[in-house]
Amino acid sequence: MDLKNEPMNTKAHINQFINFLNYRRYSPNTIKTYTDALEVFFRFHKNKEPENLTVEDIIAFNTGYILRKNLSTSYQNQVINAIKLFYRNRFNRTMEVDYIQRPKREKRLPNVLSKAEIKAIIEAPTNLKHRAMLSLMYACGLRRSELLNLTLKDVLSDRNLLFIRQSKGKKDRVVPISDKIIDMLREYYKAYKPKTWLFEGQFPNTKYSEMSLAKVLKQSVLKAKIVKNVSLHWLRHSYATHLLESGTDLRYIQELLGHSSSRTTEIYTHVSTRNLQQIRSPFDDL
Repeated sequence: MDLKNEPMNTKAHINQFINFLNYRRYSPNTIKTYTDALEVFFRFHKNKEPENLTVEDIIAFNTGYILRKNLSTSYQNQVINAIKLFYRNRFNRTMEVDYIQRPKREKRLPNVLSKAEIKAIIEAPTNLKHRAMLSLMYACGLRRSELLNLTLKDVLSDRNLLFIRQSKGKKDRVVPISDKIIDMLREYYKAYKPKTWLFEGQFPNTKYSEMSLAKVLKQSVLKAKIVKNVSLHWLRHSYATHLLESGTDLRYIQELLGHSSSRTTEIYTHVSTRNLQQIRSPFDDL
C-alpha cells in the first residue's frame, strides 16, 4: 500500500491497523483489501483527520465516490467492513454503519464447465507440471491458494488423501485423491524433484506464483479452443457441480469444499443439470 501522500497521522494509524490485522492472522489478501479501501476513503477526506470522521463522512464517500463511479456492491461492502473494524481497533468507536443502506448482494450462479471442456483444458498443456496443477485443482476442488500452499508431505498417497492446511477460515481439511492423480503426481515428482512445495517456481524452495498459474490456465483454454473467460475458480465450481450430478450428497460436498455453511454449497443445486434435464416441458404435451 502506498502511504506517501497520506498525512503522517493517517499513516501511523493505518500502519498500526496493519499490525493488528497481522497479529490476528488475517490473510494477506484481506489485509491488502482492507488497507487499500481505507487509503481510498481517507484520500477522499484528505482535509480531515481520521479521528474526526463520522458516519456522515462514510455516507458522503458512498455517494460521492462508490455510487458515482458505479463500483460493485462487493467493493462497497468491503469498504464498510474495513472502516468498521478500523475505528473499533484504533479509536474504540463503533461506527453505526447499520444506518447506512447496504447493497443487496448480487445473486450470481457459479460458472461451470462440462466434463468434456474440463478434459480438453487439463490435457492441453504439454508441460507435465502444468497438467498436474490443473488436474489436481479440478480433481480435489482446490482454491488457487490451496494448490500453491501444498507441500510434499500433504499428499498422503498411502491413504489416498490430500491434506489441505489452514485454508480459508483457518481450517484444515482432507479430501480424497484418486490413484489416477497419485500416479500423475509420482510421474511429476520424478521429473521435477520439488524440495519443499509440491509445485515450486523457477527457483528451488519457492512457491509457484499465482500469476504464472493463471497464465497456464489461459494458455490451456486457448489451446482447447474454449471461447469462455475461464478463471481458475471455475475448476472448483465444476468439481462441486459434477459431484452433485453424479449423486454425491450435498453434505459431503460441503465438507470437501471446506464450506462453513451449507447455504454456500447449495448454490450448486441451481447449476446442476441432473434434475433439470428430467423435467418435461408442458410444450411437449401440446
